[in-house]
Amino acid sequence: MSSEGDVVVPQTVEVHADAPAGTLTVEEALEIVLKKALVNDGLVRGVKESVKALDRKDAELCVLCETTEEAGIVSLVEALCKEHQIRLIKVSDSKKLGEMAGLCKIDREGNARKVVGASVVVVRKWGEESVARTTLLEHFGSQ
Repeated sequence: MSSEGDVVVPQTVEVHADAPAGTLTVEEALEIVLKKALVNDGLVRGVKESVKALDRKDAELCVLCETTEEAGIVSLVEALCKEHQIRLIKVSDSKKLGEMAGLCKIDREGNARKVVGASVVVVRKWGEESVARTTLLEHFGSQ
């Protein structure tokens, strides 16, 4: 064996689908994490189910819509997250949160149709390890 055969230098690097070329924003990372949790049956959608999961301390992350019509929902979810030390992210648009949580129909072109708004979404299980999850955890660590 020659010494040249021992050293292998890769010429190409694979980029995973959940890791785009640049760094992920928190919103992009949140969307990826919610999709992975939905696939792995770790996502709870809706106020009633989310409050039950938060009360049981069966949650890793809670996503709350700031523009929820019912003020009691916002205060209840914030209080439960604070009491049980559950991470909380607030988003501005309920339709966007519903789309990220899979509350929509996808047409042939891949566009979301008939999007239903969501007030609260809770991640019970992260799913697989990903760059998006690491980005979200770093976001919480910096606060």
